[in-house]
Amino acid sequence: MEHPLPEVGLFCADISGRSLSNVRCRLGRHFYPDFFSRRATLNLTVAPERTCRAAEQNGWQPARLLLTLRQHSTFAFVKILITGAAALVGSHFTQRLAGDDDVLALKRADLDITDVAAVNSCVAAERPSLIINCAVVQVDEAEQNPAKASAVNVDGPKFLAEAATQFGAEIIHFSTQYAFEGETIGRAPYTIEDEPRPVNVYGKTKVAGEQAVRDACARSYIIRTSWVYGSGKNSFLCTVHKDLESGKHVRAIDDIGSSTTYVEDLIDRCRQIFNTRHYGTYHIVNAGVCSYYEFALEAGRLLGIKREQLDSLIEVIHERDMKRMAARPRYTPLRCLLSEELGFAPMRDWRDALAEYVKA
Repeated sequence: MEHPLPEVGLFCADISGRSLSNVRCRLGRHFYPDFFSRRATLNLTVAPERTCRAAEQNGWQPARLLLTLRQHSTFAFVKILITGAAALVGSHFTQRLAGDDDVLALKRADLDITDVAAVNSCVAAERPSLIINCAVVQVDEAEQNPAKASAVNVDGPKFLAEAATQFGAEIIHFSTQYAFEGETIGRAPYTIEDEPRPVNVYGKTKVAGEQAVRDACARSYIIRTSWVYGSGKNSFLCTVHKDLESGKHVRAIDDIGSSTTYVEDLIDRCRQIFNTRHYGTYHIVNAGVCSYYEFALEAGRLLGIKREQLDSLIEVIHERDMKRMAARPRYTPLRCLLSEELGFAPMRDWRDALAEYVKA
């Protein structure tokens, strides 16, 4: 239900000579019914005449209005703390919330999440309502340095979740399709009903980190995702379209398949989930499954590159040719049962998501 105070606030700003646009911005940042869809959820328009008269008669002033809004349950004051803000998902979350002075985006140099004292001190000082943990040690680095992987992927999330519980916050923690072994090509997508059986150190530490968060914070969202891509990262999925467009030759694996996830779609679905306050483990990916090779072919097709030219630009290889440190599961598509139970529309097909990214 809409509350009339935002309209009254704009009227008070008007009669006190304040900029309406600035007041709209301030109200949109600090007082809104959900954490993400701020300006869209408030009807920040000048009040009808009778509301203005009522406001004037009651002596409303901007400072009093803001105090009242802080105390009103519908418009909760919110601070969001993002860890791992330099990573792909963390950086995009930060960009989507850019300009909001209630968002604190922390890179590894800003906060070492493996330092429990530092975590507790930060959360105690900032008192966020929501912690979004995007910090991670990635696949091959985890295989090379298991101790570091355990510290960042298990201990860090545990410390953040414990601090969230202690100081009354919720936590979103990102995990991975590497929770599963992926041995059977063509099998049905993995759901939360499937038992995790990771095949590498990265997967094992991510599964352990999930459980640590669940145990430490009842108000937690575990987000498993897969093959995330978007602007700002130098990885195959993120850059293959630009490489092909420039005529560069690429190597693409054809015997590993999984779900892909456009980072903008990932964030949109996280917003939906968070607004339900339905805690649990979610699988967030675009619909469908593909190999790296199929992904590259589709990117080229979307660019209008002829198949003959694509065949000359793309070298098909197998996973064993990469000689990577950590083993990869062969086939790990995901399906989200909780999203279906909540009545969310299916995520769009990976081809449609890729089309938007390529044309961006």
